[in-house]
Amino acid sequence: MIEAVRGGKREHFGRGKLAIDPAKAVFINCPYDEDFLSTFDAIVFATICCGFMPRSALESGTVAESRMERITQAIFSSKYSIHDLSRCRGEGSEQLARFNMPLELGIAMARRFATASKSKRHDWLLLVPKGHVYTKFISDLAGFDPMSYEGGTDSVIPKVMFWLATRPDAVQIPTPKVVLTGLPRFQAEKERLLKEWKGTVPWADLVLAALEVSQTIL
Repeated sequence: MIEAVRGGKREHFGRGKLAIDPAKAVFINCPYDEDFLSTFDAIVFATICCGFMPRSALESGTVAESRMERITQAIFSSKYSIHDLSRCRGEGSEQLARFNMPLELGIAMARRFATASKSKRHDWLLLVPKGHVYTKFISDLAGFDPMSYEGGTDSVIPKVMFWLATRPDAVQIPTPKVVLTGLPRFQAEKERLLKEWKGTVPWADLVLAALEVSQTIL
C-alpha cells in the first residue's frame, strides 16, 4: 500500500481521497524527462480535474517487483490509459528512440481485447506531436485516430480533457481555461514538495496535491 503524509496525517493510496475505482483510473504512459515534465504535470492535473484518478509507473517504489510487472498491474486495473509517443524518434548522438511508450501501449491494447464485457473494456488515447510520423514505424496504428498537439501545456490539456469528457464514465467536466488557470498553483505546490522531499516526490503526495488544488478552482 502506498502512503502519503498530508497535514500530519498518513493516507494510503487506494483508500480515502486516494481510493482507486478502476472505472475512473487512467494510466499515464509518457516520457518522464525534464523537457517533458511540464506536459506530464498538465496531463496529471487535467485528469484529476476531470474527476478521474491518474496512475503511473511512478506510483510504487517496490523493488521486489519488476517495473514491467508494476506497469502491467496498473494498466490491467485501470479502465483508461493515455499514451504519448513524443519520444519515439532518434535522439542524441546515437539517434536512439525510446520504445517504452509503444511497449506500454501494446499492453493496453492487449488489456482491451482480454476483456469480454464491452462496458468494461480498456479504452486508450494516443497522443502525438503535430507532424509526428508514427505510422512510418508503427504502421498497424494507421487505423486509429490519434490526437495531435503542438507540444506543451496549452495544447495538451484541451486534447486530454476532450477525450476524458467523452468517456462513458465521465461526470461534469470543467473547461480547459479553468484547468489552465489552476495549473500554475499545482506546479508551485509540486515545487514545494520537491524541496521537502529533496528532489523526488512520492506519487501519492503528488496526486493529493493535484486533488487539493483542483478543489480550489472547480
